[in-house]
Amino acid sequence: MVTLRNGETQTVLEGLTGYAEPGTLTALMGPSGSGKSTLLDALASRLATNAFSSGHVLLNGRKTKLSFGAAAYVTQDDNLIGTLTVRETIMYSAKLRLPDKMAAEEKRALVEGTIIEMGLQDCADTVIGNWHLRGISGGEKRRVSIALEILMRPRLLFLDEPTSGLDSASAFFVTQTLRSLSRDGRTVIASIHQPSSEVFELFDRLYLLSGGKTVYFGQASDAYDFFAQAGFPCPSLRNPSDHFLRCVNSDFDKVKATLKGSMKMKFKRSDDPLEKITTGEAIRRLTEFYACSQYYYAAREKVDEISRVKGTILDSGGSQASFLMQACTLTKRSFVNMSRDFGYYWLRLLIYIIVTICIGTIYFKVGTGYNSILARGACASFVFGFVTFMSIGGFPSFVEDMKVFQRERLNGHYGVAAFVISNTLSAMPFLITITFLSGTICYFMVRLHPGFIHYLFFVLCLYASVTVVESLMMAIASVIPNFLMGIIIGAGIQGIFMLVSGYFRLPHDIPKPVWRYPMTYISFHFWALQGQYQNDLHGLIFDNQSPDLPKIPGDYVLENVFQIDVRRSKWVDLTVLFSMIAIYRILFFVMIKISEDVSPWIRGYIARRRLKNRHKINGSSIGLVNRTPSLRGYVVEPNTSIEHPSGAFSSHAVNGRRGDVLSSVSTRQAIGPLPRLSPEIILISDDEEEKDPIAAIMSDQESVFLASESLQDILQKVEKVIQQTVPAISSGRGRDYDLLPFIVDSLKDIERVGGIRLAGRCEIRLTCLEELIYLLEELVDFDPHDEATPLMIDAQTQRGLGPSKGRGL
Repeated sequence: MVTLRNGETQTVLEGLTGYAEPGTLTALMGPSGSGKSTLLDALASRLATNAFSSGHVLLNGRKTKLSFGAAAYVTQDDNLIGTLTVRETIMYSAKLRLPDKMAAEEKRALVEGTIIEMGLQDCADTVIGNWHLRGISGGEKRRVSIALEILMRPRLLFLDEPTSGLDSASAFFVTQTLRSLSRDGRTVIASIHQPSSEVFELFDRLYLLSGGKTVYFGQASDAYDFFAQAGFPCPSLRNPSDHFLRCVNSDFDKVKATLKGSMKMKFKRSDDPLEKITTGEAIRRLTEFYACSQYYYAAREKVDEISRVKGTILDSGGSQASFLMQACTLTKRSFVNMSRDFGYYWLRLLIYIIVTICIGTIYFKVGTGYNSILARGACASFVFGFVTFMSIGGFPSFVEDMKVFQRERLNGHYGVAAFVISNTLSAMPFLITITFLSGTICYFMVRLHPGFIHYLFFVLCLYASVTVVESLMMAIASVIPNFLMGIIIGAGIQGIFMLVSGYFRLPHDIPKPVWRYPMTYISFHFWALQGQYQNDLHGLIFDNQSPDLPKIPGDYVLENVFQIDVRRSKWVDLTVLFSMIAIYRILFFVMIKISEDVSPWIRGYIARRRLKNRHKINGSSIGLVNRTPSLRGYVVEPNTSIEHPSGAFSSHAVNGRRGDVLSSVSTRQAIGPLPRLSPEIILISDDEEEKDPIAAIMSDQESVFLASESLQDILQKVEKVIQQTVPAISSGRGRDYDLLPFIVDSLKDIERVGGIRLAGRCEIRLTCLEELIYLLEELVDFDPHDEATPLMIDAQTQRGLGPSKGRGL
């Protein structure tokens, strides 16, 4: 269940039971929005923070957290570094994760074996490809993504729509590869959207979902018979997977309505049962048929068997590389990527050189005349403003780096500190090259203050400013993955910093609240310009407006024109800039940690608070799994489990009225198809202090009535319960309403097995008429001493009318 922004809740998955075993490929299939990706995330412990789940996910029959190396998750998007070859990509991944003590030859052999296993020999030396490099195909990229995760030989492999966006041939090859991986003793679970018939034949087990509920779980090859038995046989010329999805996808109702309105389909007859009923009705029939089928009870029996056997605790599958190895490997990989990606730094270097040449020609040999005073100030302001502002051009590359990092981080490849350090070190040579080349051109063409120290200060100040902006943009990219939004935010921040730099408005004229304190002190433009003005003007002598007037010293210009304290050393300004580099890199690290740890916790806390407030408003104290105002909230949901090598996933519903979670009940399940009119009564025992009338009445009954008992015996027991329950609840007045004949008649009209809860502890596993459900609800809630809400019965229809709610039963 997920919590929405308005505090409302939405049940995404409900009452799922299943298992996965080693050596099998299990496909989670369903239409868009059916919950297959959510189920995959729940099994892999990757649920969103506003999602709440109940039940259990067991690994070898144990509750345990998936560890590094034991499980791997392949996302739907292939977030790969496009400038690396296939072999380089896998080799770098091996160095990041394999232990340092493993010899280089062993790592290389493991990489080559993985390439062969995934069928990537022909493209091993081909680059992945990006916007300007032609690379491998989409199917090959998907296989590379899988190869990166199976490198550590995980026992459990999750894949989110591995065939999405691929042509039929590529999809078949990818699925065939997954099947081969499962045959090596791995447990492979993949969500599939719409497979072809050839791909469907490769599945071992199929878990079909619709609206978060189970439509079918079992052998993929048995799905044909299941749908045929349920009254929806697959036509001979239709793809089986298309037929299954057609039966559970309500969007086809719109298509059917459109086709029926056309002249071509108006008089065409069809024997397809889906043409006679709505998809919603088909889904209801399928889910109810599955709930009483042999497939469901076989799954429950298998889950119980697996849960009873406590298997071994899976280890991590190998130690990770040391921090030093990870940092060095990431630095080298990032440096190679930056050097090969033309848009990362080389394009910016070209633009910088062109622009600085333009600056040099405009301010060529600016000299020391009177007009050169403001010209020098304008030149420095434009250089440090434009060159630093152009750093936002690398934001798209920063976002791509963050996507790769997030994929590898979620699978435990390395830590945040190693990534931040490697990113800083790998970018340093390129930033030094850019600033020194462009700064040298500008410095000598403009003829700024002569002297090596002055030149060195100028390029160092320029390098520090550009590096600070790079760090700022990386921090933005860590929390804002959208290109446009990130560039706008980065440009806005730099625009504000440029306003208080001391050029557009002199420092003493800047309003003190906010703008001067603290904005000028956190603006790197301010420190850069202050330092460069001192570096360029200090020691120079400028001509006055008239030759008769005395020369103007540079210190006078600094104090009276640019309002700079000459007593402060320019090296202080440079030191502050380099300190800002460290501060912004630390901010980059903190932003990543916040997005990983703090933000999810806050979102989860807010979601829980909203849910709690909503329950207080509604006067309920329910749990975080399921809420419904009717007796359907008392349904005992099946246990769920998935584990590896043998596992199961289990979930329980929550009492929608009293807030007590219905715990798992040890019951004897009948294996095989059951009679359609055989309800199963289960008594729930708990330690609640309140006394339930039915508890005393049923204390001498068996805790479980087998579903194999005859319908007549079951009805007699239910009738006995009702005969004793009605007077107990209504203090002897229940018979006055003549409810018993109506309830018994309704029970005889039961068509499918499901489940409702009667008055606290008694469970009737059946799906009956709507009238019976609502009538029992009013029976449980009915207060005979409340004269304002009488329970009325229509003498003609014998239908219960809700207590002054105006709701017809």
